[in-house]
Amino acid sequence: MIVTVTANTSLDHVVLVPKMELGTTVRASGVIESMGGKPTDVSWILGGMGVSSLALGFVAGDVGHKIETMLRARGVETDFVQVRGESRRNLVILAQDGSSQTTITVPSLQVDTGHVEVLKIRYESALKEASCVVLGGTLPAELPATFYPELIETARTRGIPVVFDASEPYLSPGLAARPSFIKPNRPELEAFLGRPLTSLADVYEAGCTILERYGTSPVISLGERGGLAILPGRAYRIPPLEVEVKSAAGAGDGVLSGLAAALALADRSDGPPTR
Repeated sequence: MIVTVTANTSLDHVVLVPKMELGTTVRASGVIESMGGKPTDVSWILGGMGVSSLALGFVAGDVGHKIETMLRARGVETDFVQVRGESRRNLVILAQDGSSQTTITVPSLQVDTGHVEVLKIRYESALKEASCVVLGGTLPAELPATFYPELIETARTRGIPVVFDASEPYLSPGLAARPSFIKPNRPELEAFLGRPLTSLADVYEAGCTILERYGTSPVISLGERGGLAILPGRAYRIPPLEVEVKSAAGAGDGVLSGLAAALALADRSDGPPTR
């Protein structure tokens, strides 16, 4: 069973416009509501692939209820902790021709110590049947920086591979806990390193440094240039797919979903060690 944990659950309210203009009325050509929150979106994508998963984390209010309803309709098992406030509903403004995309995030749900303890109990119970764990995204303001490292270490002590996807300030403490994989894009990797990465060779060197220092394999998203996976003893250049781009939203979550599905398949087939 793939287990996903999302502390900051959300829905994306995607508005399609002919072009983005400020200071005037812009008439939308369409509206789409889709799953947000990296790990929750992974469960959503896996559900569409017919791959089972268990979605954990925090939800709140009407938006939280809708998140659970949408996931269950896709065959995803859910065991969220209900908290105060409202799960986020982000606004994504997307130009029809794919030339621009703007995302506006809003304040989120409210979590206290008791909620965290309940989630940890449910998480440890879920690990008994877990083939891999997917963690990531932003954290509600009340959660400490130790939240991700604790969850990563709990899974690692049980020999369960962890896929972690977060930007700073969450990436550094999470990476220090040595997850099995991370999936940064180039800007996130640059923010972590504190320097620009101007070439594929720079990205490769940075990925090798992470693998050597933390024992973590980075799968790096490079946008229109595809991706780069640095694994122990080998590396793979992943070319981009020839597809018509409608929106970049959720593209990285698709990579996470494929990685999680592959780990779960290897676990069932007694494939090469991934832990």
